[in-house]
Amino acid sequence: MEKKLNDLIDKALSRRKFMAGAGTAAAAALIVGCDNSTPAPTTTPTPTPTPTTTPAITDVDILTFALNLEYLEAEYYLYAATGSGLSAADAGTGAGTTIVPTSGTKVTFADNYLLRYANEIAQDELNHVRFLRAAIGAVSGATVQPRPNIDLTFFAGLGTAAGISGTFNPFTDENAFLTGAFVFEDVGVTAYLGAAPLITNKASYLGPAAGILGTEAYHAAEVRTVIAANAASSTATAAQTAALTNANLISALRGKISMASGNMLAAETAVSTSTIVASDTTNSIAFARTTDQVLHIVYGGTSGVGVAKGGFFPNGLNGKITATTT
Repeated sequence: MEKKLNDLIDKALSRRKFMAGAGTAAAAALIVGCDNSTPAPTTTPTPTPTPTTTPAITDVDILTFALNLEYLEAEYYLYAATGSGLSAADAGTGAGTTIVPTSGTKVTFADNYLLRYANEIAQDELNHVRFLRAAIGAVSGATVQPRPNIDLTFFAGLGTAAGISGTFNPFTDENAFLTGAFVFEDVGVTAYLGAAPLITNKASYLGPAAGILGTEAYHAAEVRTVIAANAASSTATAAQTAALTNANLISALRGKISMASGNMLAAETAVSTSTIVASDTTNSIAFARTTDQVLHIVYGGTSGVGVAKGGFFPNGLNGKITATTT
């Protein structure tokens, strides 16, 4: 909201300067035209300000946008699996802080295989952070943005908005952890698919972007499969059944947020004991989201133009792609 207000003020000031300059020039022309004996003004008219243009989005900007999302995912999985987040070296110089629940973050996994999955995904997301930082750093003149401020306590607000009963905290147990993972993985897949066409240096970056998308899709399928299989079991617990219900509540909320900014569907593919693949049923192609739609989701669903912070990013993303446009 602060950025939006500042933008409006800047536009107002620019308009005021333009009108002042135009008024001076018009007055001088009127005097000269009505009375040839009147000498031309000795002062130089105020020049009309040159209109500003929005800088073009570059491949580095796209990579930086992805890096912000990978910072968020890495922090979630690292805290859940190990109780600690990114190292200072991986977070970068000038990194923001990560707010975590006061009750702690390291999840106590009752099933050892889920702990192994959590560790595997945490390492994958950490590797993505390192890859993107290295790729951006290899571009001459590019700045590798550090981790922005991240708020992992926002899961509670997200849960309330989605209609999850009670205070949602994904670090309380393995089933809540799976729902938390569900929050991120589908968004990651749609974000990479949506951003891929924006890449101009396809020879250098399209392949790696597709590779990261593939990894995120494996993660999403893993999470969806475990949630669905647990709920389908004849010995399913109340917590396992709730994980499936809550995942679909999250899915419906994401669909509504995206729909408000131009998404193709009002809701995503629901997870059930027989359906786990999130794709368009007419062609089985995965859904894609624009950077704008992704921003609306990670900022907590606030609608409108100029939303530049909120949700998981209390001070916004770092880089150039930081504010919503629809």
